[in-house]
Amino acid sequence: MTRNLLDIDDLTPDELETVLDRAAELKAAHEAGTDAEPFDNQTLGMIFEKPSTRTRVSFETGMTQLGGHAIFLGPDDIHLGHGEPVKDTARALSRYVDVIMARLFDHEDAEELAEYATVPFVNGLTDEAHPCQTLADLLTIRERFGGFEEARVAWVGDGNNVAQSFVLGAAMAGLDLTVATPEGYGIDDKVLDRAAELGTAPETTHDPKVAVTGADLVYTDVFVSMGEEDEREEKLQAFDGFQVTSDLVGDRKLMHCLPAHRGEEVTDEVIESDNAIVWEQAENRLHAQKGLLVWLSEQS
Repeated sequence: MTRNLLDIDDLTPDELETVLDRAAELKAAHEAGTDAEPFDNQTLGMIFEKPSTRTRVSFETGMTQLGGHAIFLGPDDIHLGHGEPVKDTARALSRYVDVIMARLFDHEDAEELAEYATVPFVNGLTDEAHPCQTLADLLTIRERFGGFEEARVAWVGDGNNVAQSFVLGAAMAGLDLTVATPEGYGIDDKVLDRAAELGTAPETTHDPKVAVTGADLVYTDVFVSMGEEDEREEKLQAFDGFQVTSDLVGDRKLMHCLPAHRGEEVTDEVIESDNAIVWEQAENRLHAQKGLLVWLSEQS
């Protein structure tokens, strides 16, 4: 049976732990110069409706390190959603490549690709979910804190796609999480219900200071996501008081999925400080996704 990853809870908690273990093993092997190459003569098809630095480079580099190859398919390269139905793209690509990854706007398009593909499908980002980022986040926290039981995390900012996948991943990992968002910008109720079924839903508040009390780590993301430019002024006004500053962070660690809008959701001072572990987090996109790709290949 072909396995897909549309959101992080497509994995069971045990499977999540296995993927993170595999990622850690591959990272250690890479650092030792002993990369395994299980993907000889295999190809990853990468569909991009949105531009990206970390998603494209980490997946493409990861496939190279695993002995395979990746093909970039931008919006002008294929007929996804214009010229042929999404399901036809999925069926055609499945005849050429061994895995499909897509970074899209509409989550429904990802669901359709996964439904009709006959090879594993990975959601590289949609407006509703970013499971690959969550894998990297959890790998980073596990490395920094030696596990999840000793770490308390505060999310401060928008209840966006990154936040929603992280909420689910935190519930699966048993991570203590508090989420602070402005009114009207919180985590979707259905996501909170899913988190509760997986473990424990996060505490929620509209006060960033309450959220960071007792936290070891503060996580934030942009207030204005790609595709929301027409909401920019409205959102920046709504998020007044949610900027992650040195006073808010204190001696806590900082995570950010990047790219950062310095001076909006986070100050330059904080992201350049020793408290920031954003570059470890960015690097772990590579290792976490390699772990996922290897695990998916073992399930097929």
